Amino acid sequence: MVECGRLLWQRNLLGATEGNLSCRLGEDRLLCTPSGFSKGHLSPHDLVVIDLSGAPIDPNSLRPSSEIRMHLGIYQQCPHIEAVVHAHPLNATAFALAGKTIPIEFLPEALVELGPVALVPFAMPGTDEVPDSLIPFLERHRTFLLSNHGAVTTGGNLREATYRMEVLERIAQITTLSQALGPPSSLSPAQLARFEEAY
Repeated sequence: MVECGRLLWQRNLLGATEGNLSCRLGEDRLLCTPSGFSKGHLSPHDLVVIDLSGAPIDPNSLRPSSEIRMHLGIYQQCPHIEAVVHAHPLNATAFALAGKTIPIEFLPEALVELGPVALVPFAMPGTDEVPDSLIPFLERHRTFLLSNHGAVTTGGNLREATYRMEVLERIAQITTLSQALGPPSSLSPAQLARFEEAY
């Protein structure tokens, strides 16, 4: 988790004390980042072990992320998800501010790594509104743009969720650059179907 936080910070996918990460440790335990810390400068001692209500196991530990309710909501709805990453990547968040999702029909990497990118209606950060707003999208998506907020990725492990966030930002940047040159050309439905079948 420390390494993934540093990667997100180094890639400028989050800044200052933005963002949060979590992963399952077992049936009733989660590991998460603390509130108010730069994810680029964490140590293992800073990480917080919590139960499924969000309460720290060790009462002397740091406070869990202010967005922990979002993470808990995702885990409660989706037992197969093992890790969640929330960040504020510049280009992907710009799509969220514009009320647009990121198209996946231009690049094979987008189809394979991201899948359909859900555009989630705005919800007040740090409240139960955020997990409630995500619930309708969780069954069919693993990549989410939070309107006027940022992005969320999920995965079978923390590296997968982290790399998915990196791919999301690269696809957002490539899409923005290509649109400045003219309408991007899409892969054909047959080509998209071949990639889906292969991966």
